[in-house]
Amino acid sequence: MANQTGKTNRRQFLKATATAVVSLAVVGSAAYYLRDKSSVQKTGILRPPGSVDEKDFLYACIKCGLCVQICPVSAIKLADWDSYLSYGTPYIDVNQQACDFSCDAIQCAETCPTAAINFQIFRHAGNEAVAPLYKKYPDGFPPEINPFEVQILAMRRVADMGVAKITDQEICLAYHGKGYEGPLGDHHALLRPPGSKERIDIAETHVKREICDLCVVYCPLGSEAIELKEIGEGRFLPEVKDGCVGCGVCQMLCPTNPKAIVIEPKEKLV
Repeated sequence: MANQTGKTNRRQFLKATATAVVSLAVVGSAAYYLRDKSSVQKTGILRPPGSVDEKDFLYACIKCGLCVQICPVSAIKLADWDSYLSYGTPYIDVNQQACDFSCDAIQCAETCPTAAINFQIFRHAGNEAVAPLYKKYPDGFPPEINPFEVQILAMRRVADMGVAKITDQEICLAYHGKGYEGPLGDHHALLRPPGSKERIDIAETHVKREICDLCVVYCPLGSEAIELKEIGEGRFLPEVKDGCVGCGVCQMLCPTNPKAIVIEPKEKLV
C-alpha cells in the first residue's frame, strides 16, 4: 500500500511539474507577444508624461488606473485587449485628448504607486529650478516672483513624451498663407490656453486666425517648443524647437485632415 501511494504521489508530482512548465511557457509567450504588440511605433499613441522606458513600463505598471482617475482632462485611458498595448496599461491618444499640463503638478506621475510614471524627474527639475531663487531671496520672494510657476514650467520641460513633426508641408494651411476660422476642434475635448486659469471645450470655442497658427498659439510651452517661421511672402511653416516635449496639443488642434503636424513618440519599441 505504501509503495502504491508513493507511485501515485510521484505521478501527481510529475503531472503538476509538467503543467507548471507548460503554464510558464504560455505566460512567457503571452508576455513577449504583449510586449511586442505594445509598440508605440505601431500604435502612434503616447505614454503619460514621465513614463519609464517601454520595456520596463510594462512590468512596472500594475494597471491600477489611478493616473486615469486623477487626470483633470481625462487624457489618459486604459488599453483594451485589441489596442496592441499590454491590456490595462495607460496611454494617451492625442487626437482625442492631449495632455495640456493644466493639472500643473503632473498628477498622473505624482499618484503612480510603482513609479512606472516617474515623478522623481519632475520633482528634481522643479527643485533645481527654484533653488537659485531661495538663495537669492532668503528672506522671502518679492511679489513679482512666484516660485510655484517656476517649478511648474521646469516640470513641463522634462515631460518628454515625444516630439512634434510636420508630416507634409503641403497639407499645412500656413504653408499656403491660409487662415482658419471655426471651432478649435471637431469633437469635445478640454484645453487650458496658455496664461488662462480656465479650461475650454475646443468644440465650443470659435476662433478666427488670418494665418493658421493654432499649433503655436496654444502650445503649453510656447516659443521654446514651436514657432511660426516665415518661408516666403505671406507663407509660413511651424518650426519645432528643442523645447518640444510631445504633449500633443498641436496635433489635437491641427484643423487639417490628415494632420499636418503629429507627435512622434519618444520611444519606438521594436
